[in-house]
Amino acid sequence: MPHPLRGAAAITGLGMTPMGRIYKSTSELAAEAVAKAITDAGLKKDDIDGLLINAGITGTTGGGLTLGLQNYLGLRNLRLLNHMNAAGSTAAQMVQYATMAIHADMATHVVCVFADAPLKEGTSAGAAYGGAARNPQRPRGMAGLYAAAGYFGANTPYALAARRHMALYGTKQDHLGIIAVGQRQWATMNPLAQMREPITLEDYHASRWIIEPLHLLDCCLVSNGAVAVIVSPAERAKDMPQPPVYIHGMGQGHPGDSGRAGSDWETETGAKFAAETAYRMAGVGPADFTQCQIYDCYTYTVLVTLEDYGFCKKGEGGPFVEDGKLGPGGSLPTNTGGGELSAYYMWGMTPLSEAVIQGRGHGGERQAKNDLILVTGNGGSLSYHACLILSPHPA
Repeated sequence: MPHPLRGAAAITGLGMTPMGRIYKSTSELAAEAVAKAITDAGLKKDDIDGLLINAGITGTTGGGLTLGLQNYLGLRNLRLLNHMNAAGSTAAQMVQYATMAIHADMATHVVCVFADAPLKEGTSAGAAYGGAARNPQRPRGMAGLYAAAGYFGANTPYALAARRHMALYGTKQDHLGIIAVGQRQWATMNPLAQMREPITLEDYHASRWIIEPLHLLDCCLVSNGAVAVIVSPAERAKDMPQPPVYIHGMGQGHPGDSGRAGSDWETETGAKFAAETAYRMAGVGPADFTQCQIYDCYTYTVLVTLEDYGFCKKGEGGPFVEDGKLGPGGSLPTNTGGGELSAYYMWGMTPLSEAVIQGRGHGGERQAKNDLILVTGNGGSLSYHACLILSPHPA
């Protein structure tokens, strides 16, 4: 018997601001994205009865979105409201909770919005995430031994994870580089992308080291901006202005990390748990997907996520991507807007927004086959994971 949530809801509205060095408050950015999403869905503001908010890094450092966004937006009819943060997995989780609320008749049209503005005039992109106040992984006391050893920030654990994969399975630097080059190829066709200049594998190797084995071009961008989506009941979606993007499956996986010897968080992620749940709900498997929108804070994240969703065996991610199958013209189009590496970094809204564009068939010259789309979100140091399975076809 089909799962009751399979196809119960659809994404009916999408609103996006310009991305990059856009110097506005997060509330201003969120309001612009939400207004665009409401217009896109053919709704009025008073039709919105659910609001889920994700504040980004500025939510932990001051100046980020709060529950007060409801009043800023002038939403008066909410039956569902929450401020959520599971890092980069939040966007997919917001859509999941919106879907469940709609199925339970708790809401009809739910706005899920992310806005962030870490970039400040006169400061570097690195400084946006670099200060101690912005870095919960820089503890004091005995826990400060990590920092004393140079282990702090997001770059360090991901570099260690990539190095661990290389040591265990023979993954090569070129395998990561091929992912970066392919995503830049996609970004050249995306007018919203921050980085649209083509790069070669030689350019990748020439980019400066951040923490070995991660080059600059292995790491995501930093962006100011906002994205909002609207989730609505499937039966209403078919009569709304935009082609519906139906939610066929969803899942989460959070394995944790004991911090002890034997923990394999670097190579075995929560994506495996999420995949089991989502595949069962949607009644599909890896071979059924026509494209992927994978959270790509680092190139390594793409590689290990593909493994954990079963597109190849564990340890074979490097050879799997080696032929360029993720890039334009490849057999598994992945991150077709350029992803977080080359387009824009809106946490989990980066893969989700591109999935909606692709699901509607609005990708222009970068449009790929869109029958079934995997969307993933990842947060922390491969700590939190959520996914969606989307399709333009009703369940």
